[in-house]
Amino acid sequence: MSTGTDPLAPLAQLPGVPDAVAEVRKAVDRLYGHRVMRRRAAEVTSESALRGARASAALAGADWPLEEVRRRSDFGADPEARTVGAALRIAAEAGQLLSIWRHSPLQVLARLHLLAVGDGDPAAGRPRRAGEGADELFPLELKPVESVEVDTVGGPLPVLPPAPGAEEVAARLDQLSRLLVARAEGQGVGTPALVVASVVHGELLALRPFGAHNGVIARAAQRIVLIAEGLDPKSICPAEVGLAELGTAAYRRALAGYLAGTPEGMAAWIAHCGRALRLGVRESTAVCEAMQRGMV
Repeated sequence: MSTGTDPLAPLAQLPGVPDAVAEVRKAVDRLYGHRVMRRRAAEVTSESALRGARASAALAGADWPLEEVRRRSDFGADPEARTVGAALRIAAEAGQLLSIWRHSPLQVLARLHLLAVGDGDPAAGRPRRAGEGADELFPLELKPVESVEVDTVGGPLPVLPPAPGAEEVAARLDQLSRLLVARAEGQGVGTPALVVASVVHGELLALRPFGAHNGVIARAAQRIVLIAEGLDPKSICPAEVGLAELGTAAYRRALAGYLAGTPEGMAAWIAHCGRALRLGVRESTAVCEAMQRGMV
């Protein structure tokens, strides 16, 4: 860190990654240039948060229709409702945690977990301890939506390894935090936001640092990074929507590539995150178009 080098920089040069970065940048810039964004940006941000939370909850096992999420006010009745409530609370506050994220990412992760489980949970806000397990990342299979083409890969889905132990989790979280704080202090600023966000997302899924809601927290952390890195400062690009639209099988395969740590696996993971982000841009573009027509 003291040399100012960024350990993530080589990832930006992997085959296919520069193209993924350029495509994401082009899509995001086009959305930010939409005429609706001049007058109703706050509404687009709010709708993006809602749709992203709904999609993140679906990936975590609570696949509710958007209008049901919009209508409901009680989210404590059953496990699915609590998952949706956790995603909504995290989405509502994530954007407000940017200043803390810049100097203490671990404090923000603890806050996200507290928001998810509530302060009545004795494990709220702390990583898993030795002997404590983590929840399943993909408890529900989501098929790709019909409008999205997904590469068909033969063979069974990869079996993801168990979550690492508490000691390894603590060490890797500390390493991730140091890397992010160094970036906030001006080191390694050349690495594209998509690459940084993908690594944070993948590392938190790999570690599953908490007992529950790890997927929702990892996806929220990715959104915070995209804001902090300046790619999506108004938080209007719900990558969670894209991840859900691509389906859990593709998500699992891409994550397996990240966990393998090979150049091919890392490139595939970053490309998957980039495609999900572009689909999130598509979702918000549709929202802008609906607003322009007076339908919202």
